[in-house]
Formats: sequence, C-alpha cells, structure tokens
Amino acid sequence: MSSKVYCVAQFLPKEGQEKALFEVLQSLEPNTLREDGCLQYRVTRQVASPFADGKSFPIAFHEQWADMASFEAHCQRQDIAAFFEKYCQADDGLAADWNVCIYTDEPADFDAPVFE
Repeated sequence: MSSKVYCVAQFLPKEGQEKALFEVLQSLEPNTLREDGCLQYRVTRQVASPFADGKSFPIAFHEQWADMASFEAHCQRQDIAAFFEKYCQADDGLAADWNVCIYTDEPADFDAPVFE
C-alpha cells in the first residue's frame, strides 16, 4: 500500500501583493526540503496557456510527502504556523484567501497486500 500523500496549497494574494507573497513562500522551501518525509516541495505561479485555462488561485505549492505523519508534522512546524498566522490570517497579511488540500494516489477500493 502506498503511504505517499500529495498536497496542493493554493494562495490568492491581496491586490498588488503577488510578488511579495511568492517571495515569502519561496523562503519556506529550503528548510522544508530538509524534512525527512519531504519528497517534493515547490512553490509555483500560474502562467497563461491556451491549453490550460482553468480557474485557480495564482500561486500554488505542489508537495509530495512520504506519509500523512510527515505532512502533519510539517504543518505543525513553527515557521509554517507562523507563516499562516502572519501572512494569511492577519488583517494586514499578504493573502486574501488560501486553499490547502491533501490527496492520495490510491483508488478508493485499492486491494494492496498488507505486510506485517
């Protein structure tokens, strides 16, 4: 059974704050990439393409974690909690809105062998 989890964390910057928010999010990458369970952690910004014109927040983290425990430990790190407090939840923060979702690559009825 796969234990990997995937996270997409999207951010909607306040008016005129896209560059500043992107830079703050980039600053979270180096320490997060040092975490034992972190397999991928990259902040990206949306670009225009006629082949991908869906609706989304303009900044998104694409994350891959070894397991749910690693992801949840990451979320409880002091600098991650401080980021959300200062830049998302505070009235003078840089983000107008955000959306964090976690995914698995296993089908709902996946019948993998269990090793004990």
